[in-house]
Amino acid sequence: MNKFAKICLGISGAIMFTFFSVQTCIVFGLCEPSYFLAKFGYGCVIAFMPPFFYVVYDFIKTTKLKEENIDSQLSAINESNMMAMFTSEGVVLSANKNFLDAFGYSEKDVIGKEHKIFIDKKMAHSYDYVHFWKSLENGNRNSGEFERFDKNGNPIWLFGTYIPIKDKDGNYPTVLKIASNITQQHESEVLLNQKNSYLEHAAKILRHDMHSGINTYMPRGLTSLRRRISEEQIKELKIDAPLKMLEEGLRHTQRVFKGVKEFTNLVKEDAQLDKTPCNLADILRNYLSSTSYIKQVDIGILPTIDVNEPLFCTAIDNLIRNGLKYNDSPTKVVKVYMGGERRLCVEDNGRGMTQEEFLYLSKPYTRKKEQSEGGSGLGLNICIAILKEHGFVIKVEKLKQGTKMIITI
Repeated sequence: MNKFAKICLGISGAIMFTFFSVQTCIVFGLCEPSYFLAKFGYGCVIAFMPPFFYVVYDFIKTTKLKEENIDSQLSAINESNMMAMFTSEGVVLSANKNFLDAFGYSEKDVIGKEHKIFIDKKMAHSYDYVHFWKSLENGNRNSGEFERFDKNGNPIWLFGTYIPIKDKDGNYPTVLKIASNITQQHESEVLLNQKNSYLEHAAKILRHDMHSGINTYMPRGLTSLRRRISEEQIKELKIDAPLKMLEEGLRHTQRVFKGVKEFTNLVKEDAQLDKTPCNLADILRNYLSSTSYIKQVDIGILPTIDVNEPLFCTAIDNLIRNGLKYNDSPTKVVKVYMGGERRLCVEDNGRGMTQEEFLYLSKPYTRKKEQSEGGSGLGLNICIAILKEHGFVIKVEKLKQGTKMIITI
């Protein structure tokens, strides 16, 4: 009811109250009937009619709008969902186009048929299935994910609700089903769970089996070789440089392995990040010491905070390598410094990147189309995941030349 209709209702009510008050006075002899009162009575009836009819008109209009609203809502639900009506015994009474298309049936194929045509034969004779319909007959709704089968026997996964409809006698003779097809989503979840199982298995191999080779057999082999060959023989054979490269390569591999091991530990259920107090400058210098680009990195005075050393170094190293890799400057350099009490900055003099570009490139397997450099498009995504595990937040600021990564620690 709109504002004007409410005013009309008040006016018509006041008129009728006045009219009946006067008539009551006449009936009980509180005032004498007269020509004026008769005229007044007719006037009240005439004055009452316009506001009263407007109130009736507004009521009809409002009711019609509500009905149209309900119809449009039902139409929208019907267009975007699978809908079917069943008897309380599971016989199909009606089904909309979405429902029929999903199962590959025509209307004549399903009307009058039992709900059993949509399920596995074993399930059709199970106690759970009988109880399912008995519960609906008693007025209990049932919502969730349901596996069904189309005309060709292919599995379909639905998320929906079975709604018992009550009649005037309090019984539930019909059941309305509203559902959406989530087959693709369900298959994606199954595939994701399968891939997670592969990842967990690979992580176990890495944590246990590769550990022996990287941290036991290879170091022992190099140590044994050093013991068996004298300095004179090393100089004579000219293998000093190759040995040093093997030792440096092994140390670098051990550092990388340690970071990867810590990262794969996070695959475990209820895993928590293992953190210890570390001076950020010291651990970064140590991590980068065997890299070819250490001289291009300027590390300032950094604080001591609780971090997971291998993972934190892996994340910052990724930002450093990106700053050097996507850099057309003749003097490529990356600075790591504190830009405030809790602001760790990684700044390069490269091409520059905006916050929007950063968010785009942070997605898994995402790379700029114009970038010809190799890569999987996972590094930045993993880097952000590591920082997030630490409770750190990273933002980007594009400079006149280069990019400043600001990590709130």
